[in-house]
Amino acid sequence: MLRITVAERILIVDDGPESRTALEVNLKQRGYEVLTASSGEDAQAILARQKIGCMIAEARLFGAGGGELLSKALARDPNLAVLVLSSRPDVTDAVHYLQYGAMDYLPKPLDLPLVEASIQRALRRRTEGIRERAAARLLKEELVNLGAELARERTKVEDLTVATLESLVCVVEARDSWFAGHGLRVAQLAASVAAELGRSDEEVEVVRRAGLLHDIGMICVPQELRGKRSSLSPEEFEQIKRHVVVASQILAPLPHLSHVSAFVRSHHERWDGKGYPDGLAGEAIPWGARIIGAAEIYDAFTTARPYQDQLTPEMAVEKMSGLIGTVLAPEVLRGLAAVVERGRALVFVDEERGKEPGLDDSEIRVAS
Repeated sequence: MLRITVAERILIVDDGPESRTALEVNLKQRGYEVLTASSGEDAQAILARQKIGCMIAEARLFGAGGGELLSKALARDPNLAVLVLSSRPDVTDAVHYLQYGAMDYLPKPLDLPLVEASIQRALRRRTEGIRERAAARLLKEELVNLGAELARERTKVEDLTVATLESLVCVVEARDSWFAGHGLRVAQLAASVAAELGRSDEEVEVVRRAGLLHDIGMICVPQELRGKRSSLSPEEFEQIKRHVVVASQILAPLPHLSHVSAFVRSHHERWDGKGYPDGLAGEAIPWGARIIGAAEIYDAFTTARPYQDQLTPEMAVEKMSGLIGTVLAPEVLRGLAAVVERGRALVFVDEERGKEPGLDDSEIRVAS
């Protein structure tokens, strides 16, 4: 049995029996499967239940405005090839129907060879359109897949970058045994405080990451300064203060860490504007930097050091309350106190520290 394809199925829409029959007979002789309709409503019913390759329709049957049948037919099947027949051909009408989406406009009485040639052109354009749309769809899918793959690779690279930076922080902390774990403790406490203050999950993650990396700039500080027993000279303190600038310089080339870089650079700014490196005050200090600065002070008070007693969490919060309005933002300390009260802060490691005492940057901040 001969199989008829969609492209070989023609719908003739004409209320003139003679012209409709003549065209039907001619097209069947050329091997097409032909369906007929005498009204726009009948044509829509056929299009709703059967796939058609080409519709040949009398212009006066297209409905109000001359485009109702055409627009509905193309909305149902964008691949449908449409030819318009007209008993009273007019250039303006022809342009009108072609703008609606018809592929050709043919005058009556019909020149059957001309109609057949028009059908073949329309069906070729239909096939080309189907191929182009399929190619565009495949290209779009490929672009989506490529975009997803690039995003995954970018995430891998970003994660590797952060892991490398965190390893560098570990190198910094390994210089002093009592300093080990400082970045992790600050990061987790800062993240808890950020969540307590109603920050989004994304913002909490940013401040956690900034907490991990906040002391990466200490790689520039000589070991003899970090482990110095006596007070630092003004020149030595200026050298210590450079670590926040160095940290921001390390992070600056990494666009995905732009917010992290801002938090790291400003975590030694003070609420009263007497901090460093930029002398920012109040709300001008990035919100994450305010949180990290408070978490760092808390860690300094609650971690055992060779030269100071370790405070309990409650005592540390009480002592920090005296820094409100000068060093600390009031709302940050309220959030930190709430976290501590509920016991959501880390249980800090309490182990024997190194023999040589030294100041980390959090002690310097409190002292200053």
